[in-house]
Amino acid sequence: MTINQLMFTIFAAVIIVFSILTVTSRRILRAATFLLFVLVATAGLYFLLRFNFLAAIQLTLYAGGIVVLIIFSILLTSHIADKLEAPSLKKIIPAFLVAAFGGVITIITVIQNNFPGTVVTDGGRTDIREIAKSLISTEKFGYALPFEVISILLLAAMVGAIILAKKRKD
Repeated sequence: MTINQLMFTIFAAVIIVFSILTVTSRRILRAATFLLFVLVATAGLYFLLRFNFLAAIQLTLYAGGIVVLIIFSILLTSHIADKLEAPSLKKIIPAFLVAAFGGVITIITVIQNNFPGTVVTDGGRTDIREIAKSLISTEKFGYALPFEVISILLLAAMVGAIILAKKRKD
């Protein structure tokens, strides 16, 4: 087994274990911490695949920004010592069936897909200026507008969640 295969196995195991812990944890702050480990391990996979830019975005945007917002919201709106109620069997069985169905569909799709190889003619170099221009562009293939819309949507969702959580029942 090569070092790349070993690292992939470790990252995959961390992602699987902490993903399961994220959705099964009854303490909300622990679930957010487990989610952080999943996002960092995903960035590790991107580094392993030599997608350094995508890995850096994963670390800064998701692991750094979104998880901090989630934890900040949890600290503002809930009691950390409280445990979430255990899900009933009526909720566990459909959730398991949907997850199993999604897993089977994913495996079938990956197995049936013919992944064609690509031939790189220019040495595999990507100009960082082209990436930067496409990220800040508002043209047809630019990403500035979608990032702004998503940030406004996340802000509205966060404010709405805090208002709903802080609302006191009389």
